[in-house]
Amino acid sequence: MKNALRKQLETDPRVDVIDFGVPDASDDRPYPHVGLDVAQAVARGEARRGLLVCGTGIGMAISANKVPGIRATVAHDSYSVERSVLSNDCQVLTLGARVVGLELAKRLVAEWLGYEFDPGSQSAAKVAVISEYEERGSKQMTDVRSNTP
Repeated sequence: MKNALRKQLETDPRVDVIDFGVPDASDDRPYPHVGLDVAQAVARGEARRGLLVCGTGIGMAISANKVPGIRATVAHDSYSVERSVLSNDCQVLTLGARVVGLELAKRLVAEWLGYEFDPGSQSAAKVAVISEYEERGSKQMTDVRSNTP
């Protein structure tokens, strides 16, 4: 699925593809490494969005969400894809190759790329609460770690 979605994205003029994924099943790299690499690239501004695929999408979403500043979601339907961006400003979409078929995955990715978060929307204040908490939590954890012998 990842390779088929990459091919689709390579034909989309809105996208410059950077492939962090494994080329095929012979690459046994654990998925969290891929999820973290993609999320870090988005957090650094090297990519505007990230797309991740694993068996269910859940593990990739958990991994990507460990990167400060990243909001990743697993989605398997059009409404969830829409709301992930419009209500939550998610920059990373994860899909489960064992959960959705390829044609649905292609449709969801195309839809996801068409949505843009409106920083003036009612949802912006809610997203700000999450971001502020994340910033405070990260700082508190740094303070705690620096005070540990």
